[in-house]
Amino acid sequence: MASLSQLKTAMAISVFLSAFIFGLLVFVIVFFLQLDVFTGLLIALGGSALFILFQYAVGPAIVAATTKLQYLKPGENPWLESTVKELADKSGIPMPRLATVPNSTPNAFTFGRTSSSATLAVHDGLLKQLNEAEIKGVIAHELGHIKHKDYIVMTVLSALPLIAYFIAQATLYAGAFSGGRRNNKDNSGAALVAIGVIAFIVYIITFLIVMRLSRLREHYADAYSAYVTGSPRDLESALAKITYGLSISPKAPEGARAFYIEDPGQAKLEVQQIMDKKDEYDLDHNGVLDERELQLAMEKESKSTWVQMNSLFATHPPTFKRILLLREIEQEMDTGKYSNDKMYTHV
Repeated sequence: MASLSQLKTAMAISVFLSAFIFGLLVFVIVFFLQLDVFTGLLIALGGSALFILFQYAVGPAIVAATTKLQYLKPGENPWLESTVKELADKSGIPMPRLATVPNSTPNAFTFGRTSSSATLAVHDGLLKQLNEAEIKGVIAHELGHIKHKDYIVMTVLSALPLIAYFIAQATLYAGAFSGGRRNNKDNSGAALVAIGVIAFIVYIITFLIVMRLSRLREHYADAYSAYVTGSPRDLESALAKITYGLSISPKAPEGARAFYIEDPGQAKLEVQQIMDKKDEYDLDHNGVLDERELQLAMEKESKSTWVQMNSLFATHPPTFKRILLLREIEQEMDTGKYSNDKMYTHV
């Protein structure tokens, strides 16, 4: 039985573990390079802190620039503005800045430094391919991220794997170059390679920690959407349409995948895995997978060992697991015993 406090605990644990593991990497660097402990710690931790602050400061601007979003002026989209305002008031959070992205794929995301300066952006494809009830479910999901403040933690936390990856690349390259020099008599090349290997291991571990938190926060935002709208089925339908729409898009965006309501690359993979076994899942052999057949296919695929292993590196939970959570909430709502203080019970 989950609660919002457990999400906050998970965020705190993720930050602590990532920082602790990264601290071990700093110790390794100081040890192998035989630096003065104070100097080494000052350089490594100071540099990391500056990088994290830099990402926190310029991250929103980078997201806005790379997605080419366009901020809406007051009155430019009355329905979207009124819908977001209604849900934001119900959520007890400040009205976020609204933006649209000139992209035909159905998607949405939230980013920012604080709850009061958050931006909620929706793709043009989302507004065109989903009905108003489904869009409302998506908006409520994104407001859930603002309510939980998880996107701020993700922005800061995701810097640590990046730093470890850059260190791994730089030291492995420098070590290989140094090791090939004939006058290298102090084994500095071997030390750099050792740092690079350990840094890469740290990168993998911290990346897995960040991805686990990313998947968990999506489940919490889904549950929050079901609570705010009172209609889990709308988000269920929206997720199905979004996954399919992203799967047929010609190219997935490269950046900020964890911030979208659905990862385009993951959606392509999910649908492709099912289509590769279309004959197996087409139970009535009519050449088309209906809703029931697709549901069974997604359920079976989500339980496969390969999918479960691959999901460790995924930014989002498999679509079927998200839909299953929403259906559990829907069933509880239908009984009339659903209470707001237990909205995260099924996460």
